[in-house]
Amino acid sequence: MKFENDLDKPWCYEEGDYTVTRSSIWSPPGCHPVGCGVKLYVKDGVLEKVEGDENNPVTNGRLCVRCLALKDYIYNPSRVIHPLKRAREDRGKDKWERTTWDDAFDIIERKTTEIKEKYGAESICLLSGTGRDGGILSQTLAHAVFGTPNSAYTQSGYACYEPRCASAMFASGVGYPEIDYAGGLPGGYDDPDYVVPEVIMVWGKQPLASNGDGLFGHAVLDLMRCGAKLIAIDPRVNWLTTRAVLQLRLRPGTDAALGLALINIIVTEELYDHDFVERWTWGFEELAERAKEMPPERAAEICGLNVEDIYAVARTYAKAKPASIAWGLAIDQQQNGVQAGHCILSLMALTGNLDVPGGQLMGGEFQDDTVVPNYGWNKLDPDLRAKTIGMDQYPYYVNSILNAHADLLLDALETGDPYEFHMVIVQSNNLLSPTNSAQPQRWHKALSKLDFGIGTDLFITPTIQACCDIFLPLATAAEKDSINMTHYTLSPVTYGATNKAITVGECKDDYQVIWELGKRLNPEIWNDGTYADLHDFIADVRIAREMTFAELRDKVYHKRGVTYRKYEKGLLRPNGELGFNTRSGRFEFYSYLFQYYGDDPLPYYQEPPFSPVSTPEIAEKYPFILMTGAREYASFHSEHRQVVPLRELVPNPLLEIHPDDAKKRGVADGQWVLIENQFGQAKFKAKVTPTVYPGTVHAHHGWWFPEDDPEEPSLFGVWKSNCNCLVPHKRIGKLGYGAPFKNSLCNVSPLTENYDLDLKDFAERFGKLVY
Repeated sequence: MKFENDLDKPWCYEEGDYTVTRSSIWSPPGCHPVGCGVKLYVKDGVLEKVEGDENNPVTNGRLCVRCLALKDYIYNPSRVIHPLKRAREDRGKDKWERTTWDDAFDIIERKTTEIKEKYGAESICLLSGTGRDGGILSQTLAHAVFGTPNSAYTQSGYACYEPRCASAMFASGVGYPEIDYAGGLPGGYDDPDYVVPEVIMVWGKQPLASNGDGLFGHAVLDLMRCGAKLIAIDPRVNWLTTRAVLQLRLRPGTDAALGLALINIIVTEELYDHDFVERWTWGFEELAERAKEMPPERAAEICGLNVEDIYAVARTYAKAKPASIAWGLAIDQQQNGVQAGHCILSLMALTGNLDVPGGQLMGGEFQDDTVVPNYGWNKLDPDLRAKTIGMDQYPYYVNSILNAHADLLLDALETGDPYEFHMVIVQSNNLLSPTNSAQPQRWHKALSKLDFGIGTDLFITPTIQACCDIFLPLATAAEKDSINMTHYTLSPVTYGATNKAITVGECKDDYQVIWELGKRLNPEIWNDGTYADLHDFIADVRIAREMTFAELRDKVYHKRGVTYRKYEKGLLRPNGELGFNTRSGRFEFYSYLFQYYGDDPLPYYQEPPFSPVSTPEIAEKYPFILMTGAREYASFHSEHRQVVPLRELVPNPLLEIHPDDAKKRGVADGQWVLIENQFGQAKFKAKVTPTVYPGTVHAHHGWWFPEDDPEEPSLFGVWKSNCNCLVPHKRIGKLGYGAPFKNSLCNVSPLTENYDLDLKDFAERFGKLVY
């Protein structure tokens, strides 16, 4: 079939011997919800190659190595493509046997009924990760299928995205504002409504590797080509920060001190937007007084910076019209993260960059698009909802994200207080590997004793091997119909249709599992006629009936459109009045919600719980600041460790250490080292590099070793390089958010052993594609 141009191509067409499916994919292979455009070339039912779809309005055909290696991921010999089961007494052993979906569902139905009747639905917990179809499906699976209020993302302090969302809601009444990169505008960068930002400040974010929370990282490069200047705030140097006009390499965990100092300068030198501040903000005088407590000279001492550089950043950002801030995971991964976020939001408001072209794009009228978390929650008995772990101590955390509190859930699993747990569903969450739990050995011990466990994923992970009795195999992005929404709908950019191209084994996607299992376990909800079919359910979950799945599938990509200055149009408040969705109706430097929930209404600095300043006696024994979790191009969290072309890029877990520190510790580049502190230890291969700040080390996260012994106690070598064993439990902020994943302490010592991967042997085991 011939087409006049590529834009005429439908979502599925023939090209030579291939059937080509155009699709917008999210996970797996793992990534955040950018919705990268792909063309999947299928011959005789087998995926032969993957190319970028140049028609995607944001990615324009650009793909990372994870998408390009999708074939190796899908047909990996260690992938499980049929349901499995094993006896409870064989947990931790490689004694899985193949079963059918009906048999697996029969077992699940029987065990769930027994446990709910004997112990109550609250004795079941669902532990979600980033998710094979987006983590936000976890609440539906927990509430609407299993009938438990205890769905949880197991990261201490939910230190990923949610602290930023909480600070944004408390200050503005709407979700996390993203930089405006013209993704939702019909004309993109050339749209007449768009203005290229003069300055982009990238703060604690590595957008090229992470594409964090839906921000397509290369959009930052696009805007730099259009003339935007870059400011970087990050202790580490990476490829992008070397292109910055200014970089502040601050001490990890001191972001709020820097933020207050920047506010101080902007207010003192009257660089703020007087009109916006007067008309649309609340608490300016109080903020100015608070900022006086953090003069730039004090912040320079706290953060380990030159005071002149702090002044330069403040002036450069404040004078740029417009300017934007891409703030990232590093803000969340500190005890003081919510307040650091309040500082950054205050900078946006002070400079009048909220919801303007090229500034910070706010969701506003799109906030209610994602209805999935509420589906099932409101059908739970109020008394049952009240039993959600953390409801009493952290009510905003629980009620805003409909999750049990992660740290308190671990406490309850260990102690049986306020009640015992007897069953777990591990939904695409490899929490025992260093991904999203602090103190994973404690989680391992607590989960291993439960009566029954279910795991959903594509591979047998260490977590499933240790804790589960039923394995349900999930589909990849090439094997399912779905919808992805950039920024989880919190920012108006795109919707994309994930279009099924192939079938592999008996794998089902998350929607199918929820749909089919829900009809068994909770028929009153799932057979009530709300949804005509599975596609109807998917469309309601993802796009709130803005269009049908079939309509989106035909388009593949849908730009949602952008309305700027929504506070001037009554589009941020449910009642249609002008202003922001806050008690004052303004952006709140002085936040009444912070005050209501028992925190300081103004942003403040708090020293990390373990640091050379707060715990000098501990720092004597553990002199290095430990950062974890920077993104790699070759993997996403704990995914892709068995994919040969990706593992060849990063074959071993690395600890980045400065040359001066390595010399003092007797560590050579490429030598294996032991990192340890009062909480645990782990082994890494040293990468001696000046890109890390002296006195800090950075440990790669997400490591386990599919080539190692799968059984207990090894569990695929999950404890060997597990940096999260060094992260403390429940060192969180006042509202329950934030944890020191990037600012704990450790010691580093050289090892004589060599644990390097044998790439030849690895390729033999995991490189033989199975069709």
